Formats: sequence, structure tokens, C-alpha cells
Amino acid sequence: MAFALPVWLAVQEKLLARDEEDWPAPNCFDEFDDEALEKTFHLTRACLAFIRDAVRGRMKKYIPKKPALSLDVMLMVALNYYAQGRSSDDVLQRVGLSQCDCPAVISTVSGVIAGMSDQFISFPLLQEAKANVASKIESMCGIPDVLGVLAPAHFKIKTNEKDACRAFVNTLGYASVVSQVICDSDGNILSVEKLHRWFSIFSDFVLIVLYCVSPKGGKGYHLSKHVLTPVSEPANDNEIRFNKAHAKIHNVMRTTLGYMKRRFRCLKQLGFAQEGSLDKKSNIIKTCCVLHNIAKKFSVPSPPLTDDKDSVALCPVLAMST
Repeated sequence: MAFALPVWLAVQEKLLARDEEDWPAPNCFDEFDDEALEKTFHLTRACLAFIRDAVRGRMKKYIPKKPALSLDVMLMVALNYYAQGRSSDDVLQRVGLSQCDCPAVISTVSGVIAGMSDQFISFPLLQEAKANVASKIESMCGIPDVLGVLAPAHFKIKTNEKDACRAFVNTLGYASVVSQVICDSDGNILSVEKLHRWFSIFSDFVLIVLYCVSPKGGKGYHLSKHVLTPVSEPANDNEIRFNKAHAKIHNVMRTTLGYMKRRFRCLKQLGFAQEGSLDKKSNIIKTCCVLHNIAKKFSVPSPPLTDDKDSVALCPVLAMST
């Protein structure tokens, strides 16, 4: 993400284009003081205002008819769920909803925000942007021509049916959904897609050298000039130095996912899933990536570390702890 904050604010103007008569906009986030906002939503007031305006513009296109609930109510319930991993009783009492009402609201808002990923998650395409990203990564770890850190990140789910459970269980022994995540050296999410999508799109670009952060060499990926993995059994000083450099870039992804996991506790456990519900879970993951990038642009501080031992895995053989 190489865009400066003014550019993002300019994007906001394009996203709005709203009719206030159709979308009355009393801001119920104003009912919270700054401390309560950060505790409840893990976001600052300025960041929430930006998200609210951006979502309003998108919501009009996503839901042509005026919904039964106001935008603020829907957004408040969803953002609270992303931050806490469940809908807080205090928030539900404020908006007059029950826990049973939440899944439909969260699904709707997640679909809207995930659809905004083209505006807020961008892989470098222009030569200057590529060179800028690669230069920062080279300065950090010493390896040139690297455009991003790649990880197949697993997020825990629950399953009710044994057949579905077998379909979702990974080699760590728990059920999960997986997204291919790419970030830059600053922890901005550049892509969150289905596995291997970027390899086909950027196969002709020499500068596309993505890291697969697997300690066993990323055997699930087609090894090519576009994927750079650790040396599984280093035999000389050069290979040892390369693995140390690789470990530095590896830690960027670990730190980024740990940061997201603290801000969006829903990523620790995405709840129950069945065979046909993966799109909803994927939308939540993509939504959290969009919100992560927005939070970084507004320099929202990271929530404090917790003693929780739940983990988000980078790949089937490597669990991440915060």
C-alpha cells in the first residue's frame, strides 16, 4: 500500500455520492467517548468516521432499497463483532438487537466491506511502485527484487457435521479456512485471495519474487522463479545467511497477522461453518484485511497483547502465536 493518506481521503469522496434523504446519517458512534470507542471497536474516532462514510457509499449500491436497520446500527454491530469476536451485550442493548439478529447483519456488512477491497487493498502494478516496495524489503533483509511476503494463513472454524469437519481439518489437526495473504515490509496487506491467483497474473514480471513462509520450503506451492523459499538443509555460509535474511521477512508476516489477530479477535475463531458457508467466512477475513489497512493509514495503535493462546497459522505446518 503506497498511497498517502490524502489520496485515501480523495477516494472517500468517490465512495460517498449519497442522498441524505435516502440515508439519514445520525452518528451513533458519538455516544461513545474516545476510550470506549477504542475498547469496543479497537478503532479511533477519525478512523471510524472514514469507515462509516466509505461503507455508506458502498451500501447504497449493495442494497438498493433502504434496509430495515440504519447503517450505523449495522456497522456498529459488525465492527464490534470483528473487534471482540462476539457481539457485546452493551452494544446490542444500545441498538435494540439480540444475538440471534447478529449473523445476518454481520454477513451483510462483511459482504459490503469485502467488496471494497479493490479500493483499499492494492498490489503494486506500476514500475515505480514495485521498485519502492522492493527497495524497502531489500533494506530490511538484504534480498533484492522482492515485492511481498506471502503466506497461506489458516483461520480456525468450528464444524457441526463430521463430513464437513474432515473437509476443513488441516495438518495441525483443527478445522480452518485458508486465505493467501501478501503484505509489504510495513505490514500493509497487498492481497488476500484464493491460493495461487497472483502466480498466474504476474507470471511475466521479473520483479515478482514472493516469499512462501513455510519452514519446509512451501511444498504446497509450485516452485518457480516467482517464489523464494528457505533452503531446507543449508550446507554453506551463503545458504545460512540467506535463511537468516528469509527469517527477517518471515517475521513481518507473523507480526502482521498477530497485529490483525489482536485488533480483530474474530479471526481467532470464525465460528461454525459448513461446506456451503466458506464465502461468508472468507468475506470476514477480507473485511478485516480492508479494515487493517485503513487502521494503519490512520495510525491507530495496536490493542495490547493478551494471554490468549489461540493461534492463527501461517501454513499447515507452522502455527503463529502472539
